[in-house]
Amino acid sequence: MPTLLTLSTLLIALVPTLVVMPYWIRAAGRAGLAGVDKHKKGHVKVPELGGLMVIFGFMLAVLYYIAIRVFLYHKEDGVLIFLTAALLSILIATVIGVVDDILGWKIGLRIRYKILLTFFIALPIMVVNAGQSTMNFPLIGQLNLGLLYPLLVIPIGIVGSSNAFNMLAGYNGLEAGQGIIILSTLGIISYLTGAGYVAVIAFAMVFSLLAFYHYNRYPAKVFPGDTLTYSTGALIAIIAILGNIEKFALMLFIPYYIEFLLKSRGRMGRESFAKLDADGSLSRPYDRYYGLEHVAIDIIKRFRKKAHEKEVVYLLLFFQLLVACGTFLYFYL
Repeated sequence: MPTLLTLSTLLIALVPTLVVMPYWIRAAGRAGLAGVDKHKKGHVKVPELGGLMVIFGFMLAVLYYIAIRVFLYHKEDGVLIFLTAALLSILIATVIGVVDDILGWKIGLRIRYKILLTFFIALPIMVVNAGQSTMNFPLIGQLNLGLLYPLLVIPIGIVGSSNAFNMLAGYNGLEAGQGIIILSTLGIISYLTGAGYVAVIAFAMVFSLLAFYHYNRYPAKVFPGDTLTYSTGALIAIIAILGNIEKFALMLFIPYYIEFLLKSRGRMGRESFAKLDADGSLSRPYDRYYGLEHVAIDIIKRFRKKAHEKEVVYLLLFFQLLVACGTFLYFYL
């Protein structure tokens, strides 16, 4: 059962994010930090960088968790090193996200520069040699990768996850919903495998995302920005590394593999946004599919004739939930 420390940590992740978000929405709006909601009539502008408040709640909760472990339970063990490294990685991801959000509007950042920047997110996890270098491979069995694990596997995992999570995005509530499902799944698996502290930091982000989802769901009052997507994607990889559950994280990213393949058809130059029709419904903007969002629009239209943003998001989240159920099934088998 969750301890009082765990429950209070999750509460600290939830409440501050829930409370400060309205203030950020007003402040961002006054400062002109707003983006156009492309799936709403009238070119509605919505405050951006809401991910900053999510990270605020998350980091406050994890720092509280560390403080109680140190000062009340006197646990000054190796776990603190990994927790500190995880916080530093998320902070770096947040800074990169802010840079991308702001400079992306003004000059645009090329994909290769974004990938290069996200490499720095992995450095704190690399230098503390987190995770286990012995991994299971199909047809080969167990293989000790030695230094290849921190020098190759960790950066590839974190860079890949932070950039991949940024692909399936752009619809009200989608990024937050995806993060909630994926991190909840990894958090439960971490708890069941005995990595309690890993489960705590996973659910700290889940609860902060739940608070954000309240404001980001349709019709969104605030957008997450790359500030949130880079941080959440990086944390997914970090949870997988710290909990030694990489294979389950890879399974949970099935929708993102499909998204990558579909976007590759357009050489990553086609956006996942939909075409907004005169009646406020959505249509596929291209003759071919260049994202799971476009597939979802056509599926909905087969049954309801018209597709709306909220329905597209619910269908994509339902697909991710099915993948999560399959991951749990694989875990128990």
